[in-house]
Amino acid sequence: MGKIVAIANQKGGVGKTTTTINLGACLAVLEKKILIVDADPQANSTSGLGIILEEGQPTIYDCIINGKPAREAIIPTSTPNLSILPSHIDLVGAELELVSRMRREYILQQVLEKVRNDYDYILIDCMPSLGLLAVNALTASDSVIIPIQTEIYALEGLQKLKNTITLVKDHLNPHLYIQGILMTMYDSRLRLANMILEEVRQNITDPLFQTIIHRNSKISESPSMKSPVIMYDAASTGAVNFMQLATEFLRMNNDVTVGQH
Repeated sequence: MGKIVAIANQKGGVGKTTTTINLGACLAVLEKKILIVDADPQANSTSGLGIILEEGQPTIYDCIINGKPAREAIIPTSTPNLSILPSHIDLVGAELELVSRMRREYILQQVLEKVRNDYDYILIDCMPSLGLLAVNALTASDSVIIPIQTEIYALEGLQKLKNTITLVKDHLNPHLYIQGILMTMYDSRLRLANMILEEVRQNITDPLFQTIIHRNSKISESPSMKSPVIMYDAASTGAVNFMQLATEFLRMNNDVTVGQH
Protein backbone atom coordinates (compact mmCIF):
# COMPACT_ATOMS: atom_id res chain seq x y z
CA MET A 1 0.00 0.00 0.00
CA GLY A 2 1.37 3.41 -0.97
CA LYS A 3 2.31 5.95 1.65
CA ILE A 4 0.83 9.45 1.47
CA VAL A 5 3.00 12.37 2.58
CA ALA A 6 1.87 16.00 2.85
CA ILE A 7 4.51 18.67 2.25
CA ALA A 8 3.13 21.56 4.27
CA ASN A 9 3.89 24.95 5.76
CA GLN A 10 1.38 27.80 5.87
CA LYS A 11 4.26 30.22 5.26
CA GLY A 12 4.81 30.87 1.55
CA GLY A 13 8.19 30.79 -0.17
CA VAL A 14 9.78 28.08 1.97
CA GLY A 15 10.32 25.59 -0.82
CA LYS A 16 7.21 23.37 -0.58
CA THR A 17 6.71 22.99 -4.32
CA THR A 18 10.45 22.73 -4.99
CA THR A 19 10.68 19.96 -2.38
CA THR A 20 7.62 18.12 -3.71
CA ILE A 21 8.77 18.13 -7.35
CA ASN A 22 12.41 17.29 -6.67
CA LEU A 23 11.91 14.73 -3.91
CA GLY A 24 9.27 13.08 -6.11
CA ALA A 25 11.57 13.04 -9.16
CA CYS A 26 14.54 11.64 -7.21
CA LEU A 27 12.36 8.87 -5.75
CA ALA A 28 11.15 8.14 -9.29
CA VAL A 29 14.77 7.91 -10.50
CA LEU A 30 15.31 5.41 -7.66
CA GLU A 31 12.56 3.35 -9.34
CA LYS A 32 9.73 4.16 -6.96
CA LYS A 33 6.31 4.82 -8.48
CA ILE A 34 5.40 8.36 -7.45
CA LEU A 35 2.29 10.51 -7.68
CA ILE A 36 2.48 14.23 -6.96
CA VAL A 37 -0.84 15.76 -5.92
CA ASP A 38 -0.90 19.49 -6.65
CA ALA A 39 -3.27 20.78 -3.96
CA ASP A 40 -2.34 24.44 -4.45
CA PRO A 41 -4.49 26.70 -6.70
CA GLN A 42 -1.28 28.40 -7.92
CA ALA A 43 -0.58 25.07 -9.68
CA ASN A 44 3.20 25.53 -9.51
CA SER A 45 3.89 21.79 -9.27
CA THR A 46 1.80 21.30 -12.41
CA SER A 47 3.56 24.01 -14.45
CA GLY A 48 6.99 23.19 -12.94
CA LEU A 49 6.71 19.68 -14.38
CA GLY A 50 5.88 21.05 -17.81
CA ILE A 51 2.19 20.08 -17.74
CA ILE A 52 0.03 22.27 -19.95
CA LEU A 53 -3.62 21.47 -19.30
CA GLU A 54 -5.71 20.90 -22.38
CA GLU A 55 -9.30 22.10 -22.60
CA GLY A 56 -11.50 19.74 -20.61
CA GLN A 57 -8.60 18.02 -18.81
CA PRO A 58 -9.91 17.14 -15.33
CA THR A 59 -7.90 18.39 -12.34
CA ILE A 60 -7.88 17.86 -8.59
CA TYR A 61 -10.75 20.36 -8.42
CA ASP A 62 -12.96 18.00 -10.46
CA CYS A 63 -11.98 15.10 -8.20
CA ILE A 64 -12.74 16.97 -4.96
CA ILE A 65 -15.85 18.89 -6.03
CA ASN A 66 -17.39 16.83 -8.84
CA GLY A 67 -16.42 13.33 -7.75
CA LYS A 68 -14.27 12.66 -10.85
CA PRO A 69 -12.10 9.54 -10.29
CA ALA A 70 -8.44 10.46 -9.72
CA ARG A 71 -7.31 7.98 -12.40
CA GLU A 72 -9.10 10.08 -15.03
CA ALA A 73 -7.22 13.22 -13.99
CA ILE A 74 -3.68 11.84 -13.40
CA ILE A 75 -1.11 12.70 -16.08
CA PRO A 76 2.30 11.03 -16.55
CA THR A 77 5.22 13.50 -16.59
CA SER A 78 8.34 13.34 -18.75
CA THR A 79 10.20 11.80 -15.78
CA PRO A 80 9.72 8.00 -15.80
CA ASN A 81 7.73 6.66 -12.77
CA LEU A 82 6.47 10.17 -11.94
CA SER A 83 2.83 11.22 -12.44
CA ILE A 84 0.83 14.22 -11.30
CA LEU A 85 -2.74 14.94 -10.26
CA PRO A 86 -2.74 18.49 -11.65
CA SER A 87 -4.19 21.66 -10.17
CA HIS A 88 -5.90 24.70 -11.64
CA ILE A 89 -6.84 28.17 -10.40
CA ASP A 90 -10.44 26.81 -10.04
CA LEU A 91 -9.23 25.20 -6.83
CA VAL A 92 -9.44 28.64 -5.15
CA GLY A 93 -13.21 28.18 -4.93
CA ALA A 94 -13.02 24.65 -3.53
CA GLU A 95 -12.66 25.76 0.11
CA LEU A 96 -16.00 27.60 -0.03
CA GLU A 97 -17.68 24.78 -1.92
CA LEU A 98 -16.50 22.23 0.63
CA VAL A 99 -17.88 24.08 3.66
CA SER A 100 -21.40 22.66 3.38
CA ARG A 101 -20.30 19.10 2.50
CA MET A 102 -20.75 16.16 4.84
CA ARG A 103 -17.44 14.83 6.17
CA ARG A 104 -15.79 17.64 4.26
CA GLU A 105 -12.35 17.03 5.81
CA TYR A 106 -12.20 13.52 4.34
CA ILE A 107 -12.91 14.26 0.67
CA LEU A 108 -9.30 14.26 -0.55
CA GLN A 109 -8.68 11.08 1.46
CA GLN A 110 -11.56 9.40 -0.41
CA VAL A 111 -10.15 10.59 -3.77
CA LEU A 112 -6.65 9.26 -3.06
CA GLU A 113 -7.69 6.02 -1.37
CA LYS A 114 -8.74 4.63 -4.76
CA VAL A 115 -5.25 5.14 -6.29
CA ARG A 116 -3.10 4.61 -3.19
CA ASN A 117 -2.15 1.08 -4.22
CA ASP A 118 -0.98 2.22 -7.66
CA TYR A 119 2.03 4.07 -6.17
CA ASP A 120 4.84 3.60 -3.68
CA TYR A 121 4.52 7.22 -2.48
CA ILE A 122 2.00 9.99 -3.01
CA LEU A 123 3.34 13.48 -2.23
CA ILE A 124 0.82 16.29 -1.65
CA ASP A 125 2.01 19.83 -2.40
CA CYS A 126 -0.13 21.85 0.06
CA MET A 127 -1.20 25.45 -0.38
CA PRO A 128 0.34 28.06 1.96
CA SER A 129 -2.57 28.31 4.39
CA LEU A 130 -4.19 26.26 7.13
CA GLY A 131 -7.63 26.23 5.54
CA LEU A 132 -9.91 23.38 4.61
CA LEU A 133 -7.76 22.19 1.69
CA ALA A 134 -4.71 21.90 3.95
CA VAL A 135 -6.79 20.05 6.55
CA ASN A 136 -7.98 17.69 3.78
CA ALA A 137 -4.36 17.04 2.80
CA LEU A 138 -3.34 16.32 6.42
CA THR A 139 -6.37 14.07 6.93
CA ALA A 140 -5.46 12.10 3.80
CA SER A 141 -1.78 11.72 4.74
CA ASP A 142 0.25 9.27 6.78
CA SER A 143 2.97 11.80 7.57
CA VAL A 144 4.06 15.41 7.00
CA ILE A 145 7.31 16.92 5.78
CA ILE A 146 7.72 20.56 6.87
CA PRO A 147 10.19 22.60 4.80
CA ILE A 148 11.52 25.71 6.56
CA GLN A 149 14.04 28.12 5.13
CA THR A 150 17.20 29.10 6.99
CA GLU A 151 16.13 32.72 7.35
CA ILE A 152 15.30 34.99 10.25
CA TYR A 153 11.60 34.10 10.58
CA ALA A 154 12.16 30.40 9.95
CA LEU A 155 10.50 29.18 13.13
CA GLU A 156 7.65 31.67 12.91
CA GLY A 157 4.44 29.87 12.16
CA LEU A 158 5.92 26.45 12.85
CA GLN A 159 4.04 26.21 16.14
CA LYS A 160 0.77 27.12 14.39
CA LEU A 161 1.27 24.35 11.86
CA LYS A 162 2.14 21.90 14.64
CA ASN A 163 -1.06 22.92 16.48
CA THR A 164 -3.06 22.21 13.31
CA ILE A 165 -1.33 18.83 12.91
CA THR A 166 -2.19 18.01 16.54
CA LEU A 167 -5.85 18.98 15.99
CA VAL A 168 -6.04 16.84 12.83
CA LYS A 169 -4.39 13.97 14.70
CA ASP A 170 -6.78 14.28 17.66
CA HIS A 171 -10.00 14.63 15.67
CA LEU A 172 -9.56 13.34 12.11
CA ASN A 173 -6.45 11.24 11.52
CA PRO A 174 -4.93 9.57 14.61
CA HIS A 175 -2.05 8.01 12.63
CA LEU A 176 -0.63 11.32 11.33
CA TYR A 177 2.94 12.13 12.35
CA ILE A 178 5.74 14.52 11.41
CA GLN A 179 8.13 12.68 9.11
CA GLY A 180 10.70 15.42 9.43
CA ILE A 181 11.53 19.11 9.26
CA LEU A 182 13.60 19.99 6.21
CA MET A 183 15.94 22.98 6.14
CA THR A 184 15.86 24.65 2.71
CA MET A 185 17.55 27.56 0.90
CA TYR A 186 20.66 27.21 3.05
CA ASP A 187 23.67 29.38 2.22
CA SER A 188 26.68 28.23 4.26
CA ARG A 189 28.48 31.54 3.62
CA LEU A 190 25.90 33.48 5.63
CA ARG A 191 26.52 33.72 9.35
CA LEU A 192 22.78 34.18 9.89
CA ALA A 193 21.94 30.93 8.06
CA ASN A 194 24.38 29.04 10.29
CA MET A 195 22.96 30.65 13.43
CA ILE A 196 19.42 29.68 12.41
CA LEU A 197 20.48 26.15 11.60
CA GLU A 198 21.97 25.91 15.08
CA GLU A 199 18.84 27.41 16.66
CA VAL A 200 16.63 24.89 14.85
CA ARG A 201 18.86 21.99 15.91
CA GLN A 202 18.74 23.10 19.54
CA ASN A 203 15.07 24.04 19.81
CA ILE A 204 13.18 21.53 17.70
CA THR A 205 12.15 18.26 19.26
CA ASP A 206 10.59 16.90 16.06
CA PRO A 207 12.65 14.74 13.67
CA LEU A 208 14.99 16.84 11.53
CA PHE A 209 16.28 15.63 8.17
CA GLN A 210 20.06 15.40 8.15
CA THR A 211 19.99 16.46 4.50
CA ILE A 212 19.98 20.23 4.04
CA ILE A 213 18.88 21.77 0.75
CA HIS A 214 21.41 24.43 -0.24
CA ARG A 215 20.62 27.53 -2.28
CA ASN A 216 21.50 26.53 -5.81
CA SER A 217 20.93 28.31 -9.12
CA LYS A 218 20.06 25.05 -10.89
CA ILE A 219 17.15 24.46 -8.48
CA SER A 220 15.85 27.96 -9.31
CA GLU A 221 16.32 27.49 -13.08
CA SER A 222 14.78 24.03 -13.40
CA PRO A 223 11.06 25.08 -13.13
CA SER A 224 11.50 27.43 -16.11
CA MET A 225 12.94 24.44 -17.97
CA LYS A 226 9.78 22.51 -16.94
CA SER A 227 11.92 19.85 -15.36
CA PRO A 228 13.02 18.58 -11.94
CA VAL A 229 16.63 19.50 -11.13
CA ILE A 230 17.76 15.84 -11.33
CA MET A 231 16.66 15.79 -15.01
CA TYR A 232 17.95 19.29 -15.72
CA ASP A 233 21.46 19.01 -14.22
CA ALA A 234 22.12 15.76 -12.37
CA ALA A 235 25.61 16.88 -11.29
CA SER A 236 24.43 20.12 -9.63
CA THR A 237 24.49 20.63 -5.87
CA GLY A 238 20.69 20.87 -5.95
CA ALA A 239 20.30 17.48 -7.63
CA VAL A 240 22.81 15.90 -5.24
CA ASN A 241 20.98 17.39 -2.21
CA PHE A 242 17.60 16.07 -3.34
CA MET A 243 19.01 12.65 -4.15
CA GLN A 244 20.44 12.55 -0.59
CA LEU A 245 17.01 13.59 0.72
CA ALA A 246 15.29 10.83 -1.30
CA THR A 247 17.71 8.23 0.07
CA GLU A 248 17.25 9.49 3.64
CA PHE A 249 13.46 9.51 3.16
CA LEU A 250 13.50 5.88 1.99
CA ARG A 251 15.69 4.91 4.94
CA MET A 252 13.26 6.61 7.34
CA ASN A 253 10.45 4.58 5.80
CA ASN A 254 12.47 1.34 6.04
CA ASP A 255 12.35 1.20 2.26
CA VAL A 256 15.88 0.48 1.16
CA THR A 257 15.04 -1.75 -1.80
CA VAL A 258 15.41 0.12 -5.06
CA GLY A 259 13.31 -1.00 -7.97
CA GLN A 260 11.42 -3.76 -6.15
CA HIS A 261 7.68 -3.22 -5.84
